[in-house]
Amino acid sequence: MLVLLFTVSMFSSAVLLFLVEPMLAKLMLPLLGGSPAVWSTCLVFFQAVLLAGYLYAHAATKWLGRRVQIALHLTLVFLPLSILGILPLHLPAGWEPPAVGNPVPAILSVLLVAVGLPFFALSSNASIMQSWFAGTGHKQAKDPYFLYAASNAGSLVGLLAYPFFIEPHLPLSEQRALWSSGYLLFAAMTLACAFLGWRKSPTSGPAASGGGWESAPCPWRLRIRWIALAFVPSSLMLGVTTALTTDVPAIPLFWVLPLAIYLASFILTFLRHPPISHRRMIQILPVFLLLALFPTVTRMNFPFVAFLAVCLLLLFCVAMVFHGELARSRPQIGQLTEFYLWISVGGGVGGVFNALIAPVVFHSVLEFPLVLILAALLRPTPASKPLEAAEAVWTKRKDWLLPLALGLCMTMVIEGISFAGIKPGPLAIVLFFAYSMLWCIGFRKRPRRFAAGITAMLIASSFFSGPYGHVLDSERSFFGVLRVSNDPTGKFRYLLHGGTLHGVQSLDPARSREPLAYYTRSGPAGQIFRALQARMPHGDWAVVGLGAGAMACYLQPGQTLTYYEIDPLVARIAEDHRYFTFLQQCAPQARIILGDARLKLRVAPDSHYDLIVIDAFSGDSIPMHLMTREALALYQRKLAPGGILAFHISNNYLRIAPTLGDLAGDAHLLCAMEDDTALTQAQADEGKSASKWVVMARNQADLDDLMQDRSAVAHWTPLKARAGAGVWTDDYSSLLSLIKWTWG
Repeated sequence: MLVLLFTVSMFSSAVLLFLVEPMLAKLMLPLLGGSPAVWSTCLVFFQAVLLAGYLYAHAATKWLGRRVQIALHLTLVFLPLSILGILPLHLPAGWEPPAVGNPVPAILSVLLVAVGLPFFALSSNASIMQSWFAGTGHKQAKDPYFLYAASNAGSLVGLLAYPFFIEPHLPLSEQRALWSSGYLLFAAMTLACAFLGWRKSPTSGPAASGGGWESAPCPWRLRIRWIALAFVPSSLMLGVTTALTTDVPAIPLFWVLPLAIYLASFILTFLRHPPISHRRMIQILPVFLLLALFPTVTRMNFPFVAFLAVCLLLLFCVAMVFHGELARSRPQIGQLTEFYLWISVGGGVGGVFNALIAPVVFHSVLEFPLVLILAALLRPTPASKPLEAAEAVWTKRKDWLLPLALGLCMTMVIEGISFAGIKPGPLAIVLFFAYSMLWCIGFRKRPRRFAAGITAMLIASSFFSGPYGHVLDSERSFFGVLRVSNDPTGKFRYLLHGGTLHGVQSLDPARSREPLAYYTRSGPAGQIFRALQARMPHGDWAVVGLGAGAMACYLQPGQTLTYYEIDPLVARIAEDHRYFTFLQQCAPQARIILGDARLKLRVAPDSHYDLIVIDAFSGDSIPMHLMTREALALYQRKLAPGGILAFHISNNYLRIAPTLGDLAGDAHLLCAMEDDTALTQAQADEGKSASKWVVMARNQADLDDLMQDRSAVAHWTPLKARAGAGVWTDDYSSLLSLIKWTWG
């Protein structure tokens, strides 16, 4: 009974701990444009509070008597109920992120107010409960590490329950109420454990002062090793999350899968009899390190399912190796809370590095390959026989000579191809980099040599232009990495956000005012502007999502254009005439309003815009709050009589049209879609991209010109609401059913 009570108490607190993380992150997403950095920043906050919880638990068990610990911890657990009341979690009323500048400090501060106190109580519970259990005199109290596995199992259940069961079926208001009820149950179970701990606690002697365990001081070398072993999986977990959500939606599923694998590795490695061989995981780790680097060095896009599988398998392998080393080096019970404290320090440092330092220091997502290099360097290897002095010197020299030879050979081949003007096909690229990786895998028995080989490959591959040509500028903001590049043929200039194309301009001065990519005159965008200009030659337009500013070139005298852009870096690049000249040449008077479109559109005059274009769904983390019932009501208020709503929904990973059809039906709007994805090679060579668009209007007459337009190959077709389909609201949305699990 005693073991069951403590196990269930730790399990339930961990479930609550890891349910609230994706829940709070989703609450904040509508105000921050759906950026994956929201989750990374939230995770840093949670890791920091978790570290504070472990620090408190370590100090309490070291310096306070058992009954003082119990009284203090009960006060901590019940304090959120007395201050916050039994109310669902919520963001402070009226909170909004800054329109310009880094929103990270604002996110951290609002999380501290919204959930800081209950999260701190939950985060300290695992260590405190193990300490109490170890002092009960139970026959299993000498090795309470099995309770750590129970805690991580609860964390895993909480994480996986959210995207698969809670988010798809419960609105946010009910999710928050359910969590608050769960916290009440947790408080009651903690009280029961405290009662048992109090009854069985000695009132004097060593146990009363610190749990009754005396051990030698822990050497700093071992502490630093614990920190390093915890840092690598933590940093990689966030790196994998960023990689997965750079070009796909930042939904809880893709947040929790990496974190779930991270936690599962703790469960498996801290079992008394781990089911997976630690030695085997060490042996296969180099293979997964190189497989994960393949998309980075080749600059190729791979099917999402394949990329997802490789990233998650890599994370699992790294976490099993490094957490396995932690489990093998765990100390005696007297250092239990200190052990958890240093593990938390390593995890927290990994989170701070990825979420706070890397976006400021690096212009691209370098933290992912860097942590792979560190994993290769710190990978444990079986002990080998000592070498002779001369042989050892030569072996150490080869640790840098062989990787240097690999890097030089790769660079010579890449530069030779570039100098000769050869454009290798995908198969040739794959074979070249596969051969280089086979060369590198031969270094795996020497961690330094293997890490140097990976570094050499990454440096050499930086000279490879990839499918988007020569990079002119690469910068990073809270919302992702932006690159400006010239294509290999020298005909076009690209703006890319992650791997998603956000704008194309011809480098031919005669065509520099020509909208390209998704916005060509022969495509749906051209049809929309022609039809509207014929009816409203002096209209006012609003475009959500600036990109390179191509739609500005549809502007005619007497018309006005307002862009709403959440990322200041996008605006700076679009206005920089060294890179793009759409705004300068076509609409120098266009307004650019920085900030989230939902927040900024609220202050626009009602019935003002003749056209509102929502161009925010073309590939990277889509802002779900721009396609809800409340968002559509806002657009309708700002739309002038006879006006049109247009949604650009080209997306490699999501089927967005059905949800928009449901919203239009709910709002009694007419809706039509055009699928312009069947391009000829000649059209692609001229800079046109495949695209899909949806339009909505109040009356059939507002869409007649579009529906009857036969100037393009593709045509508009009515889009109806689905029978029985749920309509997205600010309180309920789930992207899981919209995902395309196959390419295209």
